[in-house]
Amino acid sequence: MRLKDKVTLVTGATSGIGKAIATRFAAEGAHVAVNYLPVKQNAEVAEALAKSFATDSIAVAGDVSKRADVERMVRETVERFGRLDIAINNAGIEIKKPFLEATDDEWHKVIGVNLYGSFVVSQAAARQMVAQGGGGKLIYISSVHEDIPFPDNTAYCASKGGVRMMMRNLAIELAPHRINCNNIAPGAIATPINQAVLDDAEAKRNALTEIPWGRFGLPEEVASVAVFLAGDEAEYVTGSTYYVDGGLTQQVTLY
Repeated sequence: MRLKDKVTLVTGATSGIGKAIATRFAAEGAHVAVNYLPVKQNAEVAEALAKSFATDSIAVAGDVSKRADVERMVRETVERFGRLDIAINNAGIEIKKPFLEATDDEWHKVIGVNLYGSFVVSQAAARQMVAQGGGGKLIYISSVHEDIPFPDNTAYCASKGGVRMMMRNLAIELAPHRINCNNIAPGAIATPINQAVLDDAEAKRNALTEIPWGRFGLPEEVASVAVFLAGDEAEYVTGSTYYVDGGLTQQVTLY
């Protein structure tokens, strides 16, 4: 098992990529803190997921856009397992709206979860890692839209571009503490955030024309890259973005 006894916090872990990462990490021997947005249905899913793992794992409530929530969930994780080795910044939202119609509240909500949430989770996790010693791993689930424009999603693109630059900066700042910082940038992945496209035959066909690999990716394929970045084999890897997109980024760049 590649992550035996590593303590991992996964934000937004009740569905999609976050759920796949939490599940794969537990299968690799990690103790997982399954973060969920604190509403009843999410709590039930998170608790059931944590109980299903072979490793000792827990569900931790918290809105990543609220510092008090983040600090509490990190504290709960450390109280249970004694340390924190890996933090996966996965929680994210998208509000599709033409730029001229977007509201301040919509902008702040997307930036608050995607960018500020990644900042505050990283800071709380890194402070714990520095205090306990031994290094650690910060992994960000960004998006191909850290590079590729996405009309009607300006806040989303800005947040993901910000995550990329933050990750690169932290890779330098935290290197003396042996904390690796890396991005995973998924393309079109079969998750709830893309369900409307998956359910619309024409929209799905249009999306597939941009993907050289000819299909949507699976959350488990993103999780496989996360396992590599979280493990000892990636000790010398920091400050990088890994695209899991079936060649989408190269196709868009080509044209």
